[in-house]
Amino acid sequence: MAVYTSNLLLFTLVLIIYIVTICGNCLIIMLVYYSKTLHSPMYFFLSQLSISDIMLTTDISPNMLNIVLHERTSISFSGCITQYYVFGITETFECFLLTVMSYDRYLAICSPLHYTSIMKQTLCIQLVLASWIFSCSIASLSTLGISQLEFCGPNIIDYLYCDLNPLLELSCSDTSIVQIEATLLCVPVLIFPFLVIVVSYAYIVLTILKISSFSGRLKSFSTCSSHITVVFIFYGTLAAAYMIPKEGQSPMISKIMSLLYTVFTPFVNPFIYSLRNKEIKDSLNMLYKNKRIFIQNRW
Repeated sequence: MAVYTSNLLLFTLVLIIYIVTICGNCLIIMLVYYSKTLHSPMYFFLSQLSISDIMLTTDISPNMLNIVLHERTSISFSGCITQYYVFGITETFECFLLTVMSYDRYLAICSPLHYTSIMKQTLCIQLVLASWIFSCSIASLSTLGISQLEFCGPNIIDYLYCDLNPLLELSCSDTSIVQIEATLLCVPVLIFPFLVIVVSYAYIVLTILKISSFSGRLKSFSTCSSHITVVFIFYGTLAAAYMIPKEGQSPMISKIMSLLYTVFTPFVNPFIYSLRNKEIKDSLNMLYKNKRIFIQNRW
């Protein structure tokens, strides 16, 4: 009875987080689309981040809810591979998109006079399309390697979703090539984007320090504070999940770490951008006022 109650509480918590995540990210997309004050490259990239977060949490959370409620559930091999593929696309895309967003902030703060001439709508669309194409290609390489493995032993994944390491542990064939491929893919997916972000913000910090007035420095920093927070949470949770040694780590801790970047990060991103961004808060207030006026006129 106690186990059932705890599972029910966990199910309710994950369900609430999932619903809030979907609603929050959909609200961001709607605000960016309808509000003219948000028609800028930064918010266009933000709407793409929300789309990626919706895809990620929808790929993971429904099956996770089923696992929590029934303790044990089944998934077909094709369903597991599909879940891993979508997971790979969204995580890789977020790495690339956060890099593009850091480049956007670099241009806005370090080269404000050339910003509008460089960061045009066509370039923004091209950068996003390139990020999606590269993400799909890289995820396809990783997924293809896993799908060619043989699984002839135990078929129980002691995990909340189909991730790389749990799948490799189930395989009865040689997984060394797949592991090498995964390690090599970390260079263009994780290491290179992270270095670009670090270099971009090094230039941004140096430029901000050159501003004479404190209010000017604060205003410049506020335009990229939300992005810094999201980058810190995203790479921090990834590092906690994959770089901390697994020896001596309990399976429960490993599962909690995986929840951080698959469920928690998409959940907090809309709050970070809405609570720390004046333009989004103004757009929310305007939407609320327009709704009140519309309701009053109807009555």
